[in-house]
This record gives sequence, C-alpha cells and structure tokens, in this order.
Amino acid sequence: MLQAKNKIMKRYIHKNLFLYLLLSALFIGNAAAQKTEVPLRFDHYYTYDQVVDAVKSLNKAYPDLTKTVLVGKSDENREIWALEINNAKTGKASEKPGVYVDANIHGNEIQAGEVALYFADYLLKNYGELKDVTEIVDRNAYYIIPVVNVDGRYHFMADGNTMNSSRSLRIPKDDDHDGLFDEDMYDDLDGDGNICQMRKKVEGGNYKLDSEDARIMVRIRDGEKGDYVLLGQEGIDNDGDGKINEDTEGYVDPNRNWGANWQPDYVQRGAGDFPFSGVGLKAIANYIRERENIIIVYAFHNNGGMYLRGPSTKEGGPLSAADIAVYDVLGKNAEKMVPGYRYLISWKDLYSTYGDFTDFTYDAFGAYGFVGELFQRETETYTTDKKKEAPEGGGFGRRENYPRQRELLQFNDHLAHGSLFKEWTPYKHPVYGDIEIGGWIKYSSRMPHTFMLPDLVHRNASAVIYAASQTPNVSMEVFKTEKIGKNLNRVYVRLRNSNAISSMTAKAVKEKLYPQDMLKVNGAKVVAGGKLNNKYTADIQFKEHKPEVQFLTVPGYATVEYAFIIEGKGNVEFSYESRKARNVKQSIKL
Repeated sequence: MLQAKNKIMKRYIHKNLFLYLLLSALFIGNAAAQKTEVPLRFDHYYTYDQVVDAVKSLNKAYPDLTKTVLVGKSDENREIWALEINNAKTGKASEKPGVYVDANIHGNEIQAGEVALYFADYLLKNYGELKDVTEIVDRNAYYIIPVVNVDGRYHFMADGNTMNSSRSLRIPKDDDHDGLFDEDMYDDLDGDGNICQMRKKVEGGNYKLDSEDARIMVRIRDGEKGDYVLLGQEGIDNDGDGKINEDTEGYVDPNRNWGANWQPDYVQRGAGDFPFSGVGLKAIANYIRERENIIIVYAFHNNGGMYLRGPSTKEGGPLSAADIAVYDVLGKNAEKMVPGYRYLISWKDLYSTYGDFTDFTYDAFGAYGFVGELFQRETETYTTDKKKEAPEGGGFGRRENYPRQRELLQFNDHLAHGSLFKEWTPYKHPVYGDIEIGGWIKYSSRMPHTFMLPDLVHRNASAVIYAASQTPNVSMEVFKTEKIGKNLNRVYVRLRNSNAISSMTAKAVKEKLYPQDMLKVNGAKVVAGGKLNNKYTADIQFKEHKPEVQFLTVPGYATVEYAFIIEGKGNVEFSYESRKARNVKQSIKL
C-alpha cells in the first residue's frame, strides 16, 4: 500500500509546473490576446476591459438597435456600462415594456456577466433572422448591465484569488479591528494568479493522503495518526499580528446594500454602514428609477442552479396570489429550460437576505424579479453511474465525500486536462518553512470550464427570452354599442392581456407605487362608466367621479371589460395608458 501511495505522490507532485500554468492560460481562453469581435465568442471569459469593449462593439455593430449608457462609476472609479436595445421604428423605449438584465454583482461570479453579454449578442445577431427574437425585440425595450461589481470582476481576474474571494465592493473595512484597513490580503506566493491551499508534512498531523489519489487530503478518524496539516489559503502575516489573511478586501456585500428591508451589519453580514453606501449601486438604482417601464428584472449570480424569487426574508411575505401566479409561470418554465435548476423562494428554500436587489426592484418599482444562480458542480461528471454515491466517513464527526472528490479530479484530468487543479508543489514559507501549495484554482468549483460555457449561457439567456415573450401585451376591442335612450349610447370596451405578466404587480397596486393603468374616453361626454361585472345583465360597477377615466390593471392571460354611457354623436376615442405595457387606442363613430 505504501509503495502504491508513493507512486501516486510521485506522479502528481512532480508534474511540470509550466504545464499547469499553460493549461490555466488556455482555460481562460487567451482572453487577453483576443480582440473583441461581433458576434461575441463564448469559449472564454471576458476581462472587465473586454466587457466594456464588447458593449461598445455591439453598439457599433448595431447602431440602429442599440445605445450605450455610462451608468456611473465604482468605488475605485471604474465605469459601469449599460447596453440598451430598442427598435425605434416600433416606438420609443419608454413606451414599451422594459426587460432589465444585470450580472456579476459579486465580483467572483464571472459567468453571470457572460450570460448578460450572450443575451444581448443573441438578440441582436438574430434580429430579422428568427421570428420569435424579432418579435420580442420589436415589442420590448432592454436594459443590460453585464457587470455590476466592476471592481470585483477586475480584481478577481487580475489578482490572485480563490474561487470565493473578490466578491465584495471595494470599500475598505477594518475586519480585525486593529485600526488598519484591508492590510492582510491573500498573498499569491507562487505567482500563478490563484490562491490555493497550503499543506505541511508533520508527524502526528490531522490529515493523511488519500490511498487512491494523493492530491486529496483525508481527515483522519478518531485514534488514527496523520502526517499532514492544512495551513489554510496562501498567505503571509502582512501586519505582524500573528494571523494570516485575516483582513482581506471589504467586506461590503453588494447584494445586501440596497434600500429594501436593509439591516445593519450585526443583523446582516456585509450590509455596509448604510443602504447604497456602494456608489456604483446608488448609480444603478438611479438608472432603474429613470426607466419606469421596467416590468421584469433578472439578476444573474453563481452558483447552485436556482431561479430564486422573493421575498428574501420572511417579513417580506407572503406575496399576493396574483403575483405568485406570474412568478410560477416564469419560474417553472425556467426549470424546464435549464436541466437541474430549481425554482425556489429565497428565504424559505435557501436563506434570508436583507437589503436584497430584487426585493428592492419589486418593492420600490413594482418589477417582478428573479435571481439566476448559475452552474451546478454536479454536472462535472466522470462516471457511468447516474446514482449519487453516499459520503464517506471522516474523523471528528465530519463526513467527506471522497469518492466524489476523486471523480472531480478525474473530470479535471480527462475533460479539463489538468487546468482546474494546481498540483501540490514545494514552497519555502517564511513562517512555516517547507510546505506545499496546491488545490482547486479560482476558475474551478463555482463556474464551468469554458467548454461547458456555451450551453450554460444559451439556456439561461433563453429563460430571459421566454420572460420577454410574456411581457404584458394588451389589446383593446370596442365589442358592443347599444342605444339606450335619446342621444345616449352604452359602449362596451374589452382589454385583453395575451401574455402571462400582468400590466402591474399586485404589490404596486396595493402600495400605490405609481399610478394605475388608465382607460380614458376622449372626445365625448361620459355620463357614467365603470367596470362591467356582467355584460348580459348590464351589471356595471359605476365610478362616482370622473367616469371618463377608469383605473385598472390587466392581469396575465386575462380580460377586463368596462362600460360607458356616452351622450351625443360623432367620433369617440378610447385610450389605454400604462407605465409598464404599451399604450393602445381605438376610435369609433356614434
């Protein structure tokens, strides 16, 4: 057994480091060497600068359908760009239902930015080519911010990081209460662009090497004797306090800093000192506020394979049945479009988040919102067995799934060709002496290898395309007129929404977030008018004041009918006006 173990160690530990670095560069896709071209490519991850260039390149390639907007700047003064898509020939953007998509609010969640870019690229390159795409581009306006946390994305790709670091806004914070700010960051000791694990061989350690794969550290069982210790992630004691990596960037979580049900840091970690303390977030909030037509919001994150709807805390619910019905249509459809993803309620099925973005857009602007949690590591498979293997026991009450770890390494070896895992490599640490550095790199675990990226971006963008096809589409029909007296006519008007999304959220109606839709009669004297309860008995719920203006909402897949008693003859115009749906008019002659 010992001889076999030594052979395995020799096989893995003494691999050429240069080969690892080369494969890592190939994994990123040589993005830095590529020029941004349209149509965009999705066989690599775009850097922050390339995202900006991609937005501007799409605008240059499709000037009649797009415009770029500088939304604002970040805490480190980087630009936050939006790409807007609208066919001016079919109307002003502000007069159409608005579809908002953003991504990469956490700096390390970079594949989210690729989904937003792909969504924009797909709409534009297929406009005039695919009937369904052409129809939704003509009917809606689109507001796309591919990267919210521009500082986080920049540093995640440019600096040494783990797969979980560089999430925060770059607002300095004294994590260890020593009067210094962000002074003990991770240290990329071997200069490979990743922050991996440190291990040291010591007699009596609490870890041993896996008997089948020496790259895996196995927690010893009670009574066993180990020969390794794990020392944590790469780093040194930068501030001389005897601790390593205890004051890294931030931490202000950009998805805990919005002005909806915000709670201070002692309630919600990462909340920041006050709502919108992130200057970029405040700029985005103002951007959305100025686009009153936005009815549906998609915010893409990673990971876990979920489409989450609010409320994000128990205090925020329950939602009305009418709004849940809309969410169910879109959420259940997303489950079908993206295999393995689940449609869930944030607080109930996952955990509570205060100061959440989609709660903010729902509560403040009356827009339905989803968080798309992208990627499931379960898709990294190397097996013929479709059944999940049970976890294997470990020491100290912990259970680790070592068979699954072996499979992930085989996925790395045979499908990612070594690019996701850094082989354990000797290093002379200034404090710990002779150690080894190795483990999963920053582009692993939470995001797909680039060979899997095209499927991920297409399926999730398609979920948004489906939602865009279901924005409120209200038509008007004057379906009956009847003479009821001298110079008096009763006129019946029907408004029909052929799609799933209501013209207003029930929340917006209840909280009076903005004026309701209006059905107006122009060019005639309206004696009475109101909602038609029964057209066969002329049961009308008459409005007492100003009957020529009726306030209403047109639910998804629903029809509402109104009746007006009009005095006189001649041309009469009926107009439907809505903040979130397109306005429609119809004229008749009495």
